[in-house]
This record gives sequence, structure tokens and C-alpha cells, in this order.
Amino acid sequence: MRIIAGTARGTRLKMVPGSHVRPTADRVKESLFQVIGPFFDGGWVLDLFAGTGALGLEALSRGAERAIFIDRSKTSLDTIRSNVEAARMNDRAEIYRRDARSVLKVLKQRKLRFRIIFLDPPYQGNLLLPVLEQISKNDLLNEDGVVVAEYPTRRELPPSIGTLIATRQLSYGDTSIFLYQSGLSKEGRQ
Repeated sequence: MRIIAGTARGTRLKMVPGSHVRPTADRVKESLFQVIGPFFDGGWVLDLFAGTGALGLEALSRGAERAIFIDRSKTSLDTIRSNVEAARMNDRAEIYRRDARSVLKVLKQRKLRFRIIFLDPPYQGNLLLPVLEQISKNDLLNEDGVVVAEYPTRRELPPSIGTLIATRQLSYGDTSIFLYQSGLSKEGRQ
């Protein structure tokens, strides 16, 4: 596993030991970034259920300004820290050991909004929909932002969740990705 493009291109990333983390394959990551934007001009990234941190690091390498990495596993956080250091992005990364749902309230209190939110929860849990609902409720997505929700192809996600509207679905074998964007303009926000 490696960073595919940008300033840290070619940086090899460590894997999380054990089998509890299922990293996004390089081919899926490359295709995804071609769809959401090959390069970025700033903006903040939130990598929930970060695992290795590969998606957030790829976004930083491609021009995102700052990334927040969240995972509950100490082993994953150790791997993320190592990968952030290998990519020389310590000054642009925040890493926290927290539950994804509880951290969203903290991010709202900090008045943060994100250009990209990566969600790749464990497939066996039913975390994706509650987290998407919290993202919408807490208004954490920029108007021009995108939520990247990875899930098993055998499951279905709704076309809208609160203010989030699905704009595209990508399928890669047993992995699917829904892209959600804000369905409200600035005038429609409360």
C-alpha cells in the first residue's frame, strides 16, 4: 500500500497488524480520487474509521490543507502515526482515539466543516447510517464537499440522509462507494 499521487507520491504505508482492518485497495483509491478530484486546493479532510490513514494521507498529498484521523483502535492509531511521519505530514494531521459518533459532536463544537469526509467503518457493524445522520445533523460538510461512504456491495444505502444527497455510486467487486453531497444551498441552511 502506498500514496499514489501528489507531494508524498510513492510513500509506502504500513498495514495495521491483524485482520480487523480492511484497507481500501490502491486500485479503488486511485479510481476514487479520479472521480472526487485528482488534486485539491486546500480544505480540511476527516478520515473516520481511519485504519491506516491511507485515504486522508492521499488527500493531503494531493493538496488538502489538514486532516483529522479518528479510530478507536490503539493499534490503528500507532499505524496512522507511523504513516503520517513517513509521509512527513505531522504538521498537517490531527490523530485521535475516539468513537466516531461521539467525535462528530466535538467537531461541531470546534465549528469545523470538511471538504472531504471518508467513512470506511467495519462491514459487520451497523455504523454507517448513524454516522451519516450525525454528519448531516451537525452540518459538518462544506457546501462543495463530499462524503465518501464505503460499504459492502450486498448492502444498500438510501439516496438521501438528512441534508446529504447521493450523487454517485461506484462499485468495485464486493466493495461499493456512495458519494454524498449537501443538498442544501447556503440560503437553505438554518
